[in-house]
Amino acid sequence: MHVLVVDDSAVVRHTVSALLAQESDVTVDVASDPFIAMNKMAVRRPDVMLLDIEMPRMDGLTFLRKIMSEDPIPIVICSAHSGPGLHDSVRALEYGAIDVVGKPRVGVQEFLYESSVTLLDALRGAARAQLRARAFAPAEPVRRVAAVSVRASLVGVDKVIAIGASTGGTDAIRELLVAMPPDCPGLVIVQHMPEGFTTAFARRLNELCAIEVREAKGGDEVRPGLALIAPGNRHMRLDQRATAYVVRVEDGPLISRHRPSVDALFESVARVAREGAVGVILTGMGDDGANGLLQMKRAGARTIAQDEKSSVVFGMPNKAIARGAAEEVLPLGEIAGAIVRRRQ
Repeated sequence: MHVLVVDDSAVVRHTVSALLAQESDVTVDVASDPFIAMNKMAVRRPDVMLLDIEMPRMDGLTFLRKIMSEDPIPIVICSAHSGPGLHDSVRALEYGAIDVVGKPRVGVQEFLYESSVTLLDALRGAARAQLRARAFAPAEPVRRVAAVSVRASLVGVDKVIAIGASTGGTDAIRELLVAMPPDCPGLVIVQHMPEGFTTAFARRLNELCAIEVREAKGGDEVRPGLALIAPGNRHMRLDQRATAYVVRVEDGPLISRHRPSVDALFESVARVAREGAVGVILTGMGDDGANGLLQMKRAGARTIAQDEKSSVVFGMPNKAIARGAAEEVLPLGEIAGAIVRRRQ
């Protein structure tokens, strides 16, 4: 795998290069701005690019759009955890970037210890991605009709929809949530993203969807017409409080190489909601969520996996299917309808 790191920070270029140099199957080249990057790409085309958003001469978002319109390659955005770059990072995902990772903030050693897992998984996943043509016209915010607040009863079925995704999942989740009706069951979602980015991602989804979407906080109640996104770098689990479902947000070690972890969410949903849940595993690298989806199925929940053709990376769904965890395997465009279809 040949990686081109495009970042105006010498510290970031050195840190990432030192990390990737430890991988025997990885070669690295660096560029301090997009113009230098274009010259290097003419000599050797990278398998994947790690791209900064905020750079001199040409910003990363403009460079991304140029690449995706002329000669698409897999791109992972590397951006600060806060500041104006957050909004542009989320927009970059709409314009064709495969994934986003946060820049190292504290020091090289801390970055290499844990964040290296996230970075390597993101780059390897992006390098395997199925690239698709992009339309650069920005999606229009919806005019949300004020909904009557409904408290979900624990009596009945399909009161919680649990969704997990990784590489390519931001597009998949957006397509799925835009299709959800305002009175759909409450949703709890894990998308592998760093802290800060999930806040911006949830805000963007809230602009585009008929349902309400927000980043989860501990104690938030799961209710119809609301999607709760697990905050980056925190696990999210489902709990029961009196007659309602609520979410618990907490720290902890990586689970299945991730925090937040799809397995952590799905296992809690299997334990708490049992047959009253639907589990959906979408595009992503690795196997996070496969075991959890199997537990949900064994607990009586409906379970769905995205099919290979519509997946950007057919890793997580494939692992779940191989373990017998998915009752249905569907194209992305059919999953929203399957979610709201009540058990016969």
